[in-house]
Amino acid sequence: MLLGLSLVLVACGTPKRDLRIKPYVKEAFTMGTYVKITSYDKGHEKDVAAALAIAKDYDKKTSVNQSGSELDEINDQAGIKPVKVSKAVYKLLKDAYDYSDKQTGFDMMIGAISSLWHIGFDDARKPSQAEIDQALPLVSYRLIEFDDQKQTVYITKKGAKIDLGAITKGYVSDRMTDYLKDHGVTTAIVDLGSSSLSLIGHSHRGAEEPWTIGIKDPNKAVSAQVGLLDAQDESVSTSGIYERFLEVDGKIYPHLLDPKTGYPFDNDIQSVTIVSKKGVDGDALSTTIFALGTKKGYEFVAQHKDIEAIFVDKDNKVYVSKNLKDRFEIDKKSEYQLGNIADLK
Repeated sequence: MLLGLSLVLVACGTPKRDLRIKPYVKEAFTMGTYVKITSYDKGHEKDVAAALAIAKDYDKKTSVNQSGSELDEINDQAGIKPVKVSKAVYKLLKDAYDYSDKQTGFDMMIGAISSLWHIGFDDARKPSQAEIDQALPLVSYRLIEFDDQKQTVYITKKGAKIDLGAITKGYVSDRMTDYLKDHGVTTAIVDLGSSSLSLIGHSHRGAEEPWTIGIKDPNKAVSAQVGLLDAQDESVSTSGIYERFLEVDGKIYPHLLDPKTGYPFDNDIQSVTIVSKKGVDGDALSTTIFALGTKKGYEFVAQHKDIEAIFVDKDNKVYVSKNLKDRFEIDKKSEYQLGNIADLK
């Protein structure tokens, strides 16, 4: 199921690079979604295959819903003993710890809560308050210890669990993008389930022409969009309450969980699109935004020069950060209108 973003190739101009007329497209189902690479460079079929293999490798090592993964072993040995992991997983976990330490609303140890709700899976349910109260003390990145010399990871409290679902796609997208660039790919899109896009270079239609990205309408079918965004050589990540959710007694519970309360974030945001140089930043900071709500989230973005954002709130208003206003246009066929952030309390 496609989520978040759609690619609309409407850039114009005359190609000046050694590109294909038709793109080379390769995809694989991994990390719980379809991972696709669209490349316009000639002669890089093996590089595309190798980049897809990176996603498969991370899925095998980091999925908490797949028996035998390195993360599963760490979780199983919580409160018992440290676990030696591969270099790639160790680096991912150290980076996740750094993001958690920034107190942005993301906590790599959310697993004790996310496994209770299990939103997006057949056994999803609303846990009791007693279950949530029991699990909350287990949600703290400070419960994890690293040994750089031995390359081991240890969760100090039994029952605590790592869950990196909030940043893994962006992180892996960065690794795939770096690999492709290092091997000479100049014009391509790395697409992880359409909720996380990494754009390499400019559009295939011109050396100075941006890609044009359709931002998904959170209220309608996959093909409907809020508007179009011009972007190049950057990552575009969208998170929304429409992606995965649980409905209980008529109330919708999105999959984005607040590590402080144990419940899904509940504010005025329907979706937020983060534009950043690194995909992992977009993934991690989308959690920050959902923790803050539209107004405070907008102010947060304004204070950080390396990120931009597009907010869609529950009143169908769209708020675009300052440096994206000339790069984003609302779809005139949609029901959305640009909002004034000053009007929000």
